[in-house]
Amino acid sequence: MKELLSLFDRIIQKVNINLREIGFDVSPYVSEIIRLEHMLRFYAFYGITPNHPLNFEFRHSSLAGSYFLGRCQAINSILYKSDIRGDELKKKGDVVRYKDFEIHVNRDEGIHIQDTILIKTLVHNYSHDPETLESFFINNTVSTPFANIHGSPTDGCFIGPFATVDLTTMIDCVIGAYSYIQAGEIGHLSINPGTVWVRNPDQFNFLYCYPPDRLSHYIHFAAGSPPQGVFMDFVEDHKEAFQRVFEVVNIERPANIPNTASLDRFAVIKPKIRIGENVLVSQRAYLDNSHLGKGANAQENCHIINSRLQGYNVTAHGAKIIEADLGRYVFVGFNSFLRGCPECRLSVGEETVIMPHTIIDVQEPIRIPAGQLVWGLINKQADLESNSIALDDLSKIEGRFSKDRLFFEGRGALFVSAFRDRIQHILQANGAFFDGTRNKGHAQTNQNISFNTIQPYPEGKLEGLYPTILIQP
Repeated sequence: MKELLSLFDRIIQKVNINLREIGFDVSPYVSEIIRLEHMLRFYAFYGITPNHPLNFEFRHSSLAGSYFLGRCQAINSILYKSDIRGDELKKKGDVVRYKDFEIHVNRDEGIHIQDTILIKTLVHNYSHDPETLESFFINNTVSTPFANIHGSPTDGCFIGPFATVDLTTMIDCVIGAYSYIQAGEIGHLSINPGTVWVRNPDQFNFLYCYPPDRLSHYIHFAAGSPPQGVFMDFVEDHKEAFQRVFEVVNIERPANIPNTASLDRFAVIKPKIRIGENVLVSQRAYLDNSHLGKGANAQENCHIINSRLQGYNVTAHGAKIIEADLGRYVFVGFNSFLRGCPECRLSVGEETVIMPHTIIDVQEPIRIPAGQLVWGLINKQADLESNSIALDDLSKIEGRFSKDRLFFEGRGALFVSAFRDRIQHILQANGAFFDGTRNKGHAQTNQNISFNTIQPYPEGKLEGLYPTILIQP
């Protein structure tokens, strides 16, 4: 294990050098959430399909429990139970439009991970940055459990647990626990835990900050201690169910699943599940006693329990929905936590947008009307007064607007249309509108993936590292 320890120390040193101006030391945060001896306990695996490019490169890295799909590369890196999805990468010949420019993609885009530690992190989507169309890079970075790196090239950064960086290029930044950042491009910033920031320069700026004392009940992360709180307890309570799907070679497919729907081989499907046409259930999702209507999806690390989704619902990476009823076209953003209970269910009206990193933890029955934007921390019906606005009303705002801990400036109509366009894109890409011949998406093309496993050196100074592996057509 000598080489693995050396690699670990080298990555930590490189990240600390990048963060020297911020004065942030990643060492005490990482030491309590990863045990290098665990790197031997789990195989890595990759998917092969005729619909995705087969091009993997692994050099001087450890990949325990991680999954790769598409064009991916890991060099001098440590990945632990991470998902690296390259199924929406740009291809040579694609044309990307940015403002008045039409930019031609010269070669197939790839995900390039180097000098990085990713712990239970999801990496997905293509780079949004017009400067780096062919390379979605993650360099000199440490990312902690249940974070999302979504279309966000990253260099010299630390990402806290349950944080999300989305369509944002980051250079030398610290992203606090449970923060959601979609800001285009940022550098040399330290973002406080519980910050929800959505910015499109010259168009709009949405900023919400959780009260630190209330957020700490759900997620608390301090140097020298592992992540703690309701979110971690919830994940721990359900992790045993995933052991079987990773240990058993052949998992039986539930009966009465439409042939246009896709249930990932590495998802947990409990009894009493009803699945409609064109539904996509991604790996490491967890479904129990729930109904997903036509065109709905449950993305990676989602939990949907004792709930009903009427159809065309987007449940983004890491979102949890418990004891809830959602109308059609409801969007539940990254790592949101919606928890009702049998005697106090949560009801969400159609075409409502639950902002990423929203917590709705009900203490009484809550009913959210149709067509709302919802954010922040909500326990009671009255909390909606300061944590929601009708999308139609938001569309009329031009200038500044504030509610409690929310600050918004810019054109509300552009903010609303950006969300609606993105929801439509997600549904389209996932195959929600497949009609039997047209509009295929992931729900149809991901049904026949074959999985191969790879394992590390079992002993000696290379123990825990994987040999150099090139996997190509």
